[in-house]
Amino acid sequence: MLNLSLVTIAIIAANVIISFKGFDDQLFFERYKFNVGGIRRGEQLRMFSSGFLHVNTTHLLFNMFTLYFFADAVIAVLGSLFFVVIYVASLVFGNLLSLYFHKDEYWYSAVGASGAVTGILYAAILLQPEMSLYMFFVPIPIPGYVFGIGYLLYSIYGIKNRVGNIGHDAHFGGAIGGYVVTLMLQPSLFKTNLGLIALLAIPIIILFIMYKTGKLN
Repeated sequence: MLNLSLVTIAIIAANVIISFKGFDDQLFFERYKFNVGGIRRGEQLRMFSSGFLHVNTTHLLFNMFTLYFFADAVIAVLGSLFFVVIYVASLVFGNLLSLYFHKDEYWYSAVGASGAVTGILYAAILLQPEMSLYMFFVPIPIPGYVFGIGYLLYSIYGIKNRVGNIGHDAHFGGAIGGYVVTLMLQPSLFKTNLGLIALLAIPIIILFIMYKTGKLN
């Protein structure tokens, strides 16, 4: 933790403080969670505030550990300011995709930093394509781009089949946000990593084709 940048510490601290407030105060939690009905009534703050609330400490710890592992990879290349831009854009884009998919489900609710964190993960993969990930159940390192593509394909499966009590669409939207904003901030990647960019775009294209053809229902 001592090697973390101040901005990463600040984001983790904000998530911890706001999440624990939500654990202890159900009215606070209900007021600021992502809820389609509330947002469509004009409560737009939920699009942002929900990204700092979590269901429980396990949910919070998983997201913050993931952020801890990948934040510095982004900051090392783009700096703290653009790291925050990607984080916030991914958070909001994840919720926008959830709202798009669930716009007629006024009861639909969600919380968590997963969209923002997934956006940071994808930014890290784009900026440092040689990175590898180590999974507990896999004895060998997995190339970051393989994990990224696999994760998005699994998210499509999760969206289609409503797997678990998980906002797969927010994860996917966060990944798209991280992908798009990183390319906007670092256009030189089109010259150095065009093949990787194309590979990571494949699941995104598949998702929207499935949505437009009604195959996600």
